[in-house]
Amino acid sequence: MVDHNQDDTSAMIGRWQRLSVEQLLPYGALLSGGVLLPTKSMPSTLKDESKIEVFVYQDGDGQLKAITTAPKIELGQCAYLSIVDVNKMGAFADWGVPKDLLIPFAEQRIPLRKGQHAVVYLALNRASGRLIGSTKLNKHLPELNVNFKAKQPVRALIVDVTDLGYKVVIDHSHIALIHHHDVYQKLRRGQIIDAYIKEIRPDGKINVTTHIPNKEQLGDLAERILADLKENEGVSDLTDKSDPEVIRAKWQVSKGSYKKALGKLYKERKITISPRVIQLVKE
Repeated sequence: MVDHNQDDTSAMIGRWQRLSVEQLLPYGALLSGGVLLPTKSMPSTLKDESKIEVFVYQDGDGQLKAITTAPKIELGQCAYLSIVDVNKMGAFADWGVPKDLLIPFAEQRIPLRKGQHAVVYLALNRASGRLIGSTKLNKHLPELNVNFKAKQPVRALIVDVTDLGYKVVIDHSHIALIHHHDVYQKLRRGQIIDAYIKEIRPDGKINVTTHIPNKEQLGDLAERILADLKENEGVSDLTDKSDPEVIRAKWQVSKGSYKKALGKLYKERKITISPRVIQLVKE
């Protein structure tokens, strides 16, 4: 087996690599960089000197090994993983790789238990050169904005529920918050949703929303409001002064979106608005 220093190993593990087949062996294929692709992961068409895309990890002895199937998490990413064991070394998570991922006690925000799930960040322990998991997301991910912009679409992983709202990881790179009043659907830990940057706060922290209406969506909401008025004798007590929670309960949108839809209808002279009611303009 080819020897490689820790820097070489660190550059390979936890990531997808395109490697060459150096030798076919009875128990697998030796790939460039000293990586072993076990027989059970080998395509039947694999030949000497061919190239193959593999995900590289280390087994318990430090041997570089590879799989051709996608893991549940890659280096520098977060995923909602199942905790399959806990022993004196720490907790172990199933991350879609033959060797379970160690989450040392020092990397656990709260003690993990077998059978539970947790949002885990895949990190590289520089001292040992090995991959580890961590639930201390604030240790590895920043909260302060670097280059996100308002209304930018992101993918958000739901981490936890707080008094203020939902703690999320956006695009695997930053910790952000979705306030309760910006949520229009039921959310659960581990869920991945499409979201948008709502605002960058003065302190640099990021607020996210699940919904930023575009003109087409506002038009659809306006049409639904009109239909509702027609079904209710042309009158509604849900005005632009109504409680945001009442508006959200009926229309699943923010008060701001509702006010914009009302404004659209008012400008089109389809409704009148007073502090207590909105009314359909008779044709």
